[in-house]
Amino acid sequence: MKIVCSKQNLVNGVSIVSKAVPNNTTMNILECILINASKDSITLTANDMDLGIETMIEGETIIEGSIAIEAKMLSDVVRKLPDDDITIETNIDFETTISCGELVFRISSKPGDDFTGIPSIEKNDTISVSMLTLKDIISKTIFSIGSGDVNRIMAGAHLIIKNDQMRITTLDGHRISIRKVQLKNIYPEKDVIVPGKALSEISKIIPFDADKDVSISLTNTHALFEFDTTVVVSRLIDGNYISVDKMMSSDYETKVTVSKKNLFDCVDRSLLFSKEGNKKPIVIEINDTMMNLSVKSSLGSMNEKIDVKKQGKDIRIGFNPKFILDVLKVMDEEEIDMYFVNSKAPLYIKDASESYVYMVLPVNLS
Repeated sequence: MKIVCSKQNLVNGVSIVSKAVPNNTTMNILECILINASKDSITLTANDMDLGIETMIEGETIIEGSIAIEAKMLSDVVRKLPDDDITIETNIDFETTISCGELVFRISSKPGDDFTGIPSIEKNDTISVSMLTLKDIISKTIFSIGSGDVNRIMAGAHLIIKNDQMRITTLDGHRISIRKVQLKNIYPEKDVIVPGKALSEISKIIPFDADKDVSISLTNTHALFEFDTTVVVSRLIDGNYISVDKMMSSDYETKVTVSKKNLFDCVDRSLLFSKEGNKKPIVIEINDTMMNLSVKSSLGSMNEKIDVKKQGKDIRIGFNPKFILDVLKVMDEEEIDMYFVNSKAPLYIKDASESYVYMVLPVNLS
């Protein structure tokens, strides 16, 4: 195999597929990136058996072939090369030469045939959504995904396609995030659990581009995402997602409309007194047209009042400030509506149409 490509193209390609290289594995071949050079294309592939990523880069194929190179070595070598064209050439003993100008690296590699490529996925009822929309909906829900240590289902995002709507739900035992978006067409219903890791990596790879689409194909076992010159295949999490709709309540005794910026700045300041090992809740007291937020710890205390529009009863309730801040970080609205049932029930932050719903559990103030 022999190819020539620019450093920038190779760096970008290696960076994309490296997200599917496992950190720990007993299969050494999975620590590699596959370079496959054909007459028409040069593709890079990485696969940890749960997540596989393949991307095409621009370049010239001089001799067709394939080779698997240890990912970290390839990445480190390429980044240290000058900004010029790079030649990668492999001999019959699987020694790979990477050269750029007068600089030459020789590294060991493995036969491309030993590499397990990404699985082939049937493309039935392919769903089309803009890159910008998919990136946005992932970024606004991924923060509340669980680790999966207690419940493996929580390590995934619940993806539902129904008619012309896509809905993503995540939860971690302390909070729930739900986002809905309208699709361009009507599709058959789909209900799957996509690993959070896969969605997180997809969000990092997808550029902010409202004019281009991502094609999504869903089977019983895998999800396929195609965009630009990149393909991402993820194994789905088997099982039934937690029925979050049963946890939701439309009843409330207190509704507050507040400036998102004012609330964000106040909660952010409260974290000064809620450090690791000294975590204290932020106490919210709502009376008439004011919201009083306070925190007190061994590090000190803070008390701040902000204006609100209130409907219903006065209330005093406490929360982990980080959980509130995480929600506010992903909201674009200037004003938000907060719904309280009582001091021991969850807080709901949502819009009138419930295109987004965030639920945060309170802490005991006793």
